[in-house]
Amino acid sequence: MENVVTRKPWYRVLYIQVIIAVILGIIVGYLDPTLGAKLKPLGDGFIKLVKMMIAPIIFCTVVHGIASMGDLKRLGRVGAKTLLYFEIVSTLALIIGLIVVNVLQPGVGFTPAGEVYHATSSAAAIESSHGSVEKSKTLSTADFLLHIIPDTFLGAFVSGDLLQVLFIAILTAFAIAMMGDRGKPVLLVIDYGSEVFFGLMQMLVKVAPIGAFGAMAYTVGAHGLSVLGRLMTLMAGFYLTAGFFVIVVLGAIARVSGFSIFRFLSYIKDELLLVLGTSSSETALPGLIQKMKRLGCGHATVGLVVPTGYSFNLDGTNIYMAMAAVFLAQATNTPLNLSAQISLLLVAMVTSKGASGITGAGFVTLAATLQAVPGIPIESLALLVGIDRFMSECRALTNFIGNGVATVVISRWEGEVSAETLNQNLRLIDPIPLPPPTH
Repeated sequence: MENVVTRKPWYRVLYIQVIIAVILGIIVGYLDPTLGAKLKPLGDGFIKLVKMMIAPIIFCTVVHGIASMGDLKRLGRVGAKTLLYFEIVSTLALIIGLIVVNVLQPGVGFTPAGEVYHATSSAAAIESSHGSVEKSKTLSTADFLLHIIPDTFLGAFVSGDLLQVLFIAILTAFAIAMMGDRGKPVLLVIDYGSEVFFGLMQMLVKVAPIGAFGAMAYTVGAHGLSVLGRLMTLMAGFYLTAGFFVIVVLGAIARVSGFSIFRFLSYIKDELLLVLGTSSSETALPGLIQKMKRLGCGHATVGLVVPTGYSFNLDGTNIYMAMAAVFLAQATNTPLNLSAQISLLLVAMVTSKGASGITGAGFVTLAATLQAVPGIPIESLALLVGIDRFMSECRALTNFIGNGVATVVISRWEGEVSAETLNQNLRLIDPIPLPPPTH
């Protein structure tokens, strides 16, 4: 049976449009840096368009997923499995990052031996690093937990804080579940609301190539290709480590669960290219939710695992924090023994939970993590400002893939979809539309 994509002209396929836009953005930014830097509003505008839809989509998805589950015992079981999986895989990502950066030692020799690091970066870069440190001061354990509670019910939607939206969504879902049959009309309204918001997202995603073009033109135009310089080793090491994690670690998890990681990557390629173009995994969140449901994963499981993973399962951010922190220690000739690195790992396990899929969040959580490593000059964060935009793309891609795999694994763990059905749906280049909701 011929699928829809093969009948489309190549220039109308979204991921091809995004690839072309990214290439054109790189060319424009390289040939005319001034013009490239001025195109930043195109990328920012697209991300803002998508971000305005994230909170209501997450709210509707989580509320409907949990409240429709009915069996609260099953909800507790799925939630426990999800958090256990997240913690094991995230910790594994941190450990792998620490091992790789200690083997490669990309920061050794950055500052002559015996000399103390002195910040030579631009004032703007140093100011940016200080700004990240100031933000990180709000990421203490107590403040982090208190911050989850919004000032008002609608305050979470105004701020766009994903953890706050999750908090009120879970409370709302439990309240509706306890209403029994009287809660069904409320679920019906939420279900229709979800269809409206997903419809809006389908409209907004059509301008993704414009956003990708502006974002890439600005990145190359503002920072230039020469900023990589001696930091290329760190970047290459991070990209290789992330690739190893996806192919080997997540690949092994996928194989145990009965599917191929490569076939899964092909299945979500449209969303991956959208993440690549915008450096934000949040832009592709609605598409991931829909595609996980099309695979056969239970709506309740998708509604619980995917949104939660955006705050608690950030594999790419974990790898980045481990490698970047040790790199800065090496670059500033700061001694960092095994016990200090273990402390770093433990702190990163907490601070990473506050990161979201937004561009730059990894830089803020890195600043928070460095607070546990006395001796590393805070000004050294300025060394990473120039390449953080390039590394954020890999962070976002790894986070996104990790959450997709986690959703399928938990669904398989719950027996919601068989390996045969899963692999049959993965072979579909253009998945069949979702069936209309049952009310």
